[in-house]
Amino acid sequence: MAKLKVGLIGAGGIATSVHIPAYQKLAEQVEIVAVADVVYDKAKSVANEHGINLAFSDYGEMLKELDMDAVSICVPNKFHKDAAIAALNAGCHVLCEKPPAMNQQEAEEMEEAAKASSRLLMYGFHYRFQTETQAAKRFIDAGEFGDIYAGRVQAIRRRGIPGWGVFTNKELQGGGPLIDIGVHMLDTALYLMGYPEPAVILGQTHQFLGTKKGVGLLGEWDYENYTVEDMAVGMITFKNGASLVLESAFAANVQEADNMQVSLMGSKGGADIFPLKMYQEKHDTLIDITPAYLPQHHAHEVEVTTFVRDCIEGHVTDRYAKQGTNIQKIIDGLYQSAETGKAVYF
Repeated sequence: MAKLKVGLIGAGGIATSVHIPAYQKLAEQVEIVAVADVVYDKAKSVANEHGINLAFSDYGEMLKELDMDAVSICVPNKFHKDAAIAALNAGCHVLCEKPPAMNQQEAEEMEEAAKASSRLLMYGFHYRFQTETQAAKRFIDAGEFGDIYAGRVQAIRRRGIPGWGVFTNKELQGGGPLIDIGVHMLDTALYLMGYPEPAVILGQTHQFLGTKKGVGLLGEWDYENYTVEDMAVGMITFKNGASLVLESAFAANVQEADNMQVSLMGSKGGADIFPLKMYQEKHDTLIDITPAYLPQHHAHEVEVTTFVRDCIEGHVTDRYAKQGTNIQKIIDGLYQSAETGKAVYF
């Protein structure tokens, strides 16, 4: 069987620490044929370091010159849409880092391009592949939680403003902690809740800590050019009657240094996902269920393996693309509500 020929758009940290190693662990099925980056020296250096034959400064040239099957997109959010659409139009399946894009309109354009090209568009929401998430999903699918009617999402750092990359640049990222780390927990909750459609969104953002010098547990950041929120909070109600409360922060005066959590409440049971602990009432008794064992694996690797499997086996589905548009709609709604001071109705 011919190997899946993969190219990378972007040669930064997520490409070198996640995508390339994960693909190379699937060497019997995958061949990384090229890497493209606007900084050619970076592309060339990454190619040499990882045994990749070709390097490009223009991903358009890479897509034109090479006959590839799939592409990983590892560039700042602002460039996701154009790169994804170009790759899809070139006949490539696409694994695009989260979030899908800068806004809902861009996500919709990406979804349409995937549909028109009959190619797979998948996003890098690796927390849904965590062993705890998958275990909870099995219980939910078996009806153990009943109807999930409420959830709570937290992605909160005490002092975790990234001191590298473009995470504090709204023009390139589209936002701050909500669109960067909050989106991971939001996707995990929506995935477990069956990805319901939003009905009403109320959001608020706060910016007090990032615009001044302070303690940085993730390095020093450029506080003079900090243009994103410190914290985003919100509430979403869904068309199926469920609700979700969200808190996400790069920096907040809280006790826990780093809290990534999804909590779900259903008619027959509930759970905290990280680590997994489930709550039920059975035989006139309130019980807590903690797994004695869960297999450990690297969620990023499972994500890439799933993408490769679907590409090779032809499991081209629009599920991932539709979910990407849905989550982008919610993010847009939270930011819009925060900006206008009004609830957003769908």
